[in-house]
Amino acid sequence: MVGPTEKQETASKETTPMPDLEKAAGTTPGQATQTQPTSAAERAAPASTRSADFGIDTTAKSTGEAIRAYFTNLRNGELGSLPAILGLLALFVLFTVLASDTFPSLLNLANLLQQGAGQTIIAMGLVFVLLTGEIDLAAGTASGLAAAVMALHLVSNGNLLGAMGTPVFLLFAAVVLIAVVLSVILRIWWGAGLGVVALLLLVIGFPPNPWLEMLLAVCVGAVIGAVTGFLIAKVGMPSFVVTLALFIAWQGVILQLIGDGGTLGLRDPVINAVANGNLSILGSWILFVVAAGGYAAVLLNRQVSRRKLGLVAQPTGLVLIKIGFVIVLAAVATYLLTTNRSNSNLVVITGVPYVVPIVLVLLVAGTYLLDRTRFGRHIYAVGGNREAARRAGIDVVKIRASVFVISSALAAIGAIVYSSKVGSVSPSAGGGNTLLFAVGGAVIGGTSLFGGRGRVSNAVIGGAVLATVNNGLGLLGQPASVVFLVNGIVLLLAAGVDVLSRRRSAVPLR
Repeated sequence: MVGPTEKQETASKETTPMPDLEKAAGTTPGQATQTQPTSAAERAAPASTRSADFGIDTTAKSTGEAIRAYFTNLRNGELGSLPAILGLLALFVLFTVLASDTFPSLLNLANLLQQGAGQTIIAMGLVFVLLTGEIDLAAGTASGLAAAVMALHLVSNGNLLGAMGTPVFLLFAAVVLIAVVLSVILRIWWGAGLGVVALLLLVIGFPPNPWLEMLLAVCVGAVIGAVTGFLIAKVGMPSFVVTLALFIAWQGVILQLIGDGGTLGLRDPVINAVANGNLSILGSWILFVVAAGGYAAVLLNRQVSRRKLGLVAQPTGLVLIKIGFVIVLAAVATYLLTTNRSNSNLVVITGVPYVVPIVLVLLVAGTYLLDRTRFGRHIYAVGGNREAARRAGIDVVKIRASVFVISSALAAIGAIVYSSKVGSVSPSAGGGNTLLFAVGGAVIGGTSLFGGRGRVSNAVIGGAVLATVNNGLGLLGQPASVVFLVNGIVLLLAAGVDVLSRRRSAVPLR
């Protein structure tokens, strides 16, 4: 006789969706789960023979079949970043026509990259949180707090104890120490390491140094993420409530550090150059060679590897076309950015802005983490089906807490960029538009609010859409009311597309 508990477990296993079990087993969406050969005969057999049991994964596709499969996925609701890319192209055409004298100019396009970089980096961190089905409303003020600590240390000549006052300094150091302990409890060792660095920088102290200031900001971000992640993943509090409460709390800490109505200036040339400086012409072309060459090498290596293993791979012709398109696009962009874009004959402005390699490095690192590591596959598994992931042996608590540490650390990097752009840190840093546009960038780019679907590149595309909207409307002289209205409509459309695509993908085509 089967007891009630055993019946429930059996029913649960029978009704668990196969895609979620696939994710829980350690594969990203769309990847097949391949078991290892167990017998000596199987190990000795050719890869193509061993993989013959995987059906579609070993079926060679022609170019026509690959194109038809792509459109089939679109009909099934797998839209990805396509709506955002089409919207971005439409916006460029629209603003080029309406503001033909200013919008398509090289100076404005370079400024567009610099203006949207900070919020885009914050959005990249939020992608990790959204993939698990959570939300981080405190990412904005967390970035503002990290920027405030960095600026306060700089303007106080390295004397945070004197700038904060003894009670506030001791309380702040105690919170950092608690965050280190929480990271150890969660076994997030890299988060604990960043917390220890923050504690050492606070207690030992150091003279003003731009690199150490920025390191301190990132460490403070990791500390904030550890506190947030512990409350949500370990204690079990809803992410919406926790991050909303911390959004308000961190705003109060920023006011305490800066003062109501005060402003902390960032007059260090290194920090100011983060968002306002440019690579040399030689450095710009070296960046092009490294970035384009690396992209081509990764795609070709993946193509060769999959064919050797007998797995399904895109037609080589399509891969070469994709590589060629990216190389040409990057070469044109580099050429334009290495051209003098100054409106004055007395000043020469050339080179790729520093924010471009910063965003590229974070994009590559984030993409590799999600696509090529066990940790990344576990993030998708938790977002797809938390219970299935737990039954597959994934440490769900650690994964859920880790994404908040990543989000807050990237929010601190975003704070460095946008603070560098404006040259100061105010009590409103990270509040209001910063968070809204960051969340909007991730969702508009194609990251699902329901978890389990999205990529770091979505944040870059969505951030470009919002930056283009704000820049174009500003050039047209539109009031803030119109800017907010348009951004809200764009975000609402993106959320609607996400809901409709999920509903479409849940119903198989007949």
